[in-house]
Amino acid sequence: MPLKVLFVPILGDGHINPCIAIATQLVADGHRAVFTANDVWRPKLAAYGIETVELANRNVTDDGAQRLMSLGIIGGASPIEKVRLASGHAEFWTKHAQNMDTQLAAVLPAIRPDVIVVDQVWTLPSVVLSGIPCVWCWSVGPLVMLDDERTPPGESGLSATGDPRMWHEFRQLVRDVNQEKWRPFNDWVVGRGCEPLPELCFYNPSRYLHIYGYPLELDYQDIRPLGRNYVRFNNFKGTARHVTFAVPPELAAKPGKLVYFSLGSVCPVDVQNMRRLVAILAKSPHRFIVSMGPKHKEYTLADNMWGAESVPQLSILPLVDLVITHGGLNTVTESLYFGRPMIAMPVFTEQYDNAQRLHDKGFGLRLDAYKCSEEELLAAIETLLNDKAMTERLAEVSRRIQTDNSLAKVSQLIEDFVQNPRKYID
Repeated sequence: MPLKVLFVPILGDGHINPCIAIATQLVADGHRAVFTANDVWRPKLAAYGIETVELANRNVTDDGAQRLMSLGIIGGASPIEKVRLASGHAEFWTKHAQNMDTQLAAVLPAIRPDVIVVDQVWTLPSVVLSGIPCVWCWSVGPLVMLDDERTPPGESGLSATGDPRMWHEFRQLVRDVNQEKWRPFNDWVVGRGCEPLPELCFYNPSRYLHIYGYPLELDYQDIRPLGRNYVRFNNFKGTARHVTFAVPPELAAKPGKLVYFSLGSVCPVDVQNMRRLVAILAKSPHRFIVSMGPKHKEYTLADNMWGAESVPQLSILPLVDLVITHGGLNTVTESLYFGRPMIAMPVFTEQYDNAQRLHDKGFGLRLDAYKCSEEELLAAIETLLNDKAMTERLAEVSRRIQTDNSLAKVSQLIEDFVQNPRKYID
């Protein structure tokens, strides 16, 4: 029986694109997918056969990047320093949840979905109170998804083989900072008619079927197994539908290997650092395709580069020999899908964890986006381009992921969850 699946994602590329990939699979399997979105996303969603219910929500990247810059979250501070800086970001997410909740409560009775898929930061009481089965899609890393003393804390960038005393120090600071923002949020949730949230948690994990995209080769399940309401996929990679790309002739004619350089849709807002990195890469004998970001008009690429504000990543990755990335989840999982080595230069949040995990597992190198020297970055490029053993390991990972095609199983999982929720949730 076809299901009507309502998606409630944060309106940002890193959140909505994984939901599009899941929805596309559901539509292909005969279900209906409806997104809460705005007029910016409606045309793109329609191209995938996805319906929309318009809500008055801004894209989080519209003013979010500049706000993160002003707080110092995008910048050269360390992960532990950014925990303190992020306390000023809590008000934004509180208002976001309250605004989303008000609008969603008004439209849910008319939509009448069979299941809701949320990709949010904090809980939405209207979803809880609806009684509709809910899937929480995690477009951030598994350490952020679930805090467990057996692993490093999320957003720390600490190694799973590192000193647990450093884990404890970071985790305790997060708890101290969260205390002041959790209480008023929990009071609001209770005031909406919901049960209190678990201590210092902004959602109740036991209420949801959780799905996340993270390759087996990077995951932490060998350290901390997960409950039956957590299901791993290799990635939430979409398809490059309606997009064609060829290396521009002026770049194709130049010598050297081809490298993709992207710090995502938000981090390039720091133009000064982008200029610094571009100046270093200009000294490389290789060629670069650059995702320039929202301030693309404020800096210039070198002769061995081509770029644009936004580029079709999924069409570019099969063409390149190496990826230089901020360590965002989508870029990491998509690069592994195509078997590409990575230099990960994290800027904030779970990017630190992904970068360290790549480094620890031998699929790339972690460098500091703000402090790496010219010598370090240029040497890292040569090291990875000439590491044949890593290339072979990545090719094996790529073959496994592509053969497994785990996303094809998402419809069956959601169907089963709707029919038998107690199979996953007590």
